[in-house]
Amino acid sequence: MKSRRKFIKKIGLVAGALSISPEIISASNSFKQNPLAFQKPLILSTWNHGFAANDKAIEVLKAGGSLLDAMEQGVNVPENDPEVSSVGYGGLPDRDGHVTLDACIMDSNGNCGAVSYLENIKNPISVARKVMEETPHLMLSGKGAYDFAIAQGFKHENLLTESANLAWEKWKKTENYSPKINIENHDTIGMIGIDANGNLAGACTTSGLAWKMNGRVGDSPIIGAGLFVDNEIGAATATGKGEAVIKIAGSAIVVEMMRHGKTPEEACREAVNRIIQKQSDFKSFQVGFLAINKKGEYGAFSIQDGFTYALHTKNLQEMKKAKHFLESKVRTY
Repeated sequence: MKSRRKFIKKIGLVAGALSISPEIISASNSFKQNPLAFQKPLILSTWNHGFAANDKAIEVLKAGGSLLDAMEQGVNVPENDPEVSSVGYGGLPDRDGHVTLDACIMDSNGNCGAVSYLENIKNPISVARKVMEETPHLMLSGKGAYDFAIAQGFKHENLLTESANLAWEKWKKTENYSPKINIENHDTIGMIGIDANGNLAGACTTSGLAWKMNGRVGDSPIIGAGLFVDNEIGAATATGKGEAVIKIAGSAIVVEMMRHGKTPEEACREAVNRIIQKQSDFKSFQVGFLAINKKGEYGAFSIQDGFTYALHTKNLQEMKKAKHFLESKVRTY
C-alpha cells in the first residue's frame, strides 16, 4: 500500500512539473541571471549624486506619486544642492560667468518637454515638465524659456554660488579650457525608472560643461541624445561629452539596440562602440550610457573607467560601477 501511495505521489509531482508553463520556466531562468529585474519599481541615476536623487524618487513612489513625479522630484535634489557643481544651483558657469541650465523629461506615453540655455531658474527639469504639459511645443530656450518659467510661477534666483564664482575667478587667470575626462559629481544627472506596473520614464538635467562658450547646449535637453524612453522597449540616458553623444543620437541608439534584442549593457556597449568607430579623439573624453528594458533589466557602459551609477528599489540602495571600453579584451574599432 505504501509503495502504491509513493507511486501516485511521484505521478502527481511529474504531472505538476509538466504543467509548468514555458513562461514560468523562462522567468525563473531570467531571475537567476538578474534577480533585480523582478524588483519593481526600479530607479537608476548617473553618478554619485544620483544616490540621493534615487532615494527621493523611491520616497515619492512609496507615497503614491507617479513615476513622472518621481523623476522630477528625484533630480530636483541635485538641482537644489549647491555642493553639486554640475547640476542646477551651484553649477559651474560658462567662460563669461553665466550659469546656464539644460534639461528634458519624458513619460511612458512618449510625451516630452525640454529647456535649454535657461538662466536664473533653479529647477529646469520642472520647467521642462511644464513645457511638456502646458505648451504645444517640445523645447523652449534662452529668454523664452526664462519668461515662460516666470509666467508659470518659478522664481528668479542667482544661481552662481560663492564657491562656483571663486572657481571661475581662478579659471580666468589661465583660461585653459580642457574638460577633464572623469570627475565624480561633475556631470549630468540622468535618471530612468520603471514602476510596479512596468511603465517607464526618465529625466536629465545639467549645468553643462564648466567654462563652455556662452550659448553652448549639450545633449542633456535633446530627446534621443541625452534621454530617450520607449515604453514598449526601454529607456536610456547619457552622460559625458554632449557633443559626442549628439553625433550618434546616443540614447535613441541604445533603445533601438534593445529593440533588436540586445541586453541593456550590450546596447550601451554598442553606442560606445559607435562613438569609438567614428570619433578618433575618443580617448580624450568620457561618455557613459545607462539603460533599462521593459523587464526591469539594466546595464551601463562607458568609454573610460570611473562611470558610476546609483540603483534603488524599495528594499535596496546600491552604487555600481559601469564596465568600460578601455578595459575590454575585445575592441571593435
